[in-house]
Parts: sequence; structure tokens; C-alpha cells
Amino acid sequence: MNRIARIAAGAAGAAALLAAPAPALAATQPTAAATVTTCGWSGLQAGLSTKVCADVTGDSVVLYGQIGLAGPPSPGTPWPPAPQELLTRLSADAAGGGSLGAVSGRTVFTISTVRVDGITATVPCGSTVHASFSVEGNWRGPAPVTVDVPVVC
Repeated sequence: MNRIARIAAGAAGAAALLAAPAPALAATQPTAAATVTTCGWSGLQAGLSTKVCADVTGDSVVLYGQIGLAGPPSPGTPWPPAPQELLTRLSADAAGGGSLGAVSGRTVFTISTVRVDGITATVPCGSTVHASFSVEGNWRGPAPVTVDVPVVC
């Protein structure tokens, strides 16, 4: 086959490919809603740093508390610190929609940050969720930390 014949055959093949109907593309999958994490201000409870957080994905809300060290130990403090048994309480409600639940329990804190899970709920879009997390230790009462989270779908 000479050079001109090859070019002609290639052009004819390209024209045939371009004239053929394109296969239908797969239906576009809806993208998964992104998870937005919002935490309230840290507070001191039972001598520890605490905060309450919410993970919002669409209309699904997961609420949890966190307990961690409040800062470096004072000079002369024994290290590692003795484990502390703590009473925890996590509660939440949707503004105008009532309670989403409450969970109480015991947690042992040593050195590492502890996550206290407990409430998962589906709430209407446009709602605001109010959550509260409290920690109580020996001789120290609770001073709840809170967060208000809008549910934007």
C-alpha cells in the first residue's frame, strides 16, 4: 500500500468513528454529602479540658464529647497521672423539635484524649441542634460545655 492509500484509509476510518453514535455515558452519580465537624469552645471540667462536637452529613448528625489534658503538668506533678474515673453526660435537642436523646456513662481517663460517643440522629434540614457535654470527677461537679450546630442540607 502506498503512502496516499494509507492516508486515505486512515481518513475513512476516522470519519467512520466520528460518524458512529457515541455510547451513552453512565448516569452521573450524586456526590456524597460532605461531613462538616463543628466543636464548641473547650471548658475545664474535673481538671480536664472538655468539648462537645457534632459531625453533620446532610440531615444526619453524630454528637460526641472529648476529654483531654488541660495543659502540661505542673512541676512536681507525678507522671503519668493516675487514671481518673469520670461520670459523663451527653444530651442534645433540635430547636423546636424536642430531645434527640441523652447518654450517661462512666469513662476512665488516663493521658490520651478520650472520645465519648453517644447520639446519632436524623434531623430536618434547616434545624439547629444544641448539644451539651458534662464531666464529673471526684469532688468536682460538672460545668457543661455546649455547641449549637445548624443542619444545612
